Amino acid sequence: MFNVFLLAAEAAPAAEPVSSKNPIVPELNELVYSILAFVVLLVLFKKFAFQPVKKGMEARTERIRKDLDQAENAKSEAESILEEYRKQLADAKSESNRIIDEARQQAEKVKADITESANKEVADLKAKATEDIESARNAAIASLQSSVASMAIELAEKVVEKNLDRETNQRLIDSFIDKVGS
Repeated sequence: MFNVFLLAAEAAPAAEPVSSKNPIVPELNELVYSILAFVVLLVLFKKFAFQPVKKGMEARTERIRKDLDQAENAKSEAESILEEYRKQLADAKSESNRIIDEARQQAEKVKADITESANKEVADLKAKATEDIESARNAAIASLQSSVASMAIELAEKVVEKNLDRETNQRLIDSFIDKVGS
């Protein structure tokens, strides 16, 4: 089939040379129709489409502006809330430090009170023990004096073999014990 086309091309007479035109520049009738179509579309666009497009663009611009204002308001509100939270946190920290200081002072006071109470109790116990010791010592001395007096009288009676009166013996022994005791 390819051969058929080649044969037909060879048999055809040679065409007249075509004048070469500029391929970029259109022909005059194409240029007129194009300009006429452009003007018609421009008029239609201006009459029917320009106002709605313009209104749409203005509405979009206004919506964007409102969104930006809302975002700015939200940002400033968030910053004020953040600042308030920071202030509350600082207040809470200072309050906790104050409470801790008060607790420390109270603990020191309680410690001092307990120490003072314990020292007083120790001093009272010491005084009571001293009194008890002194009382026991005096009782022991009195008992010892009585025992020594009785033994001295018995010994003196055995030595003297004569019974002196009890009162005289007691005076003699008491004076002897006082002498020995001092």
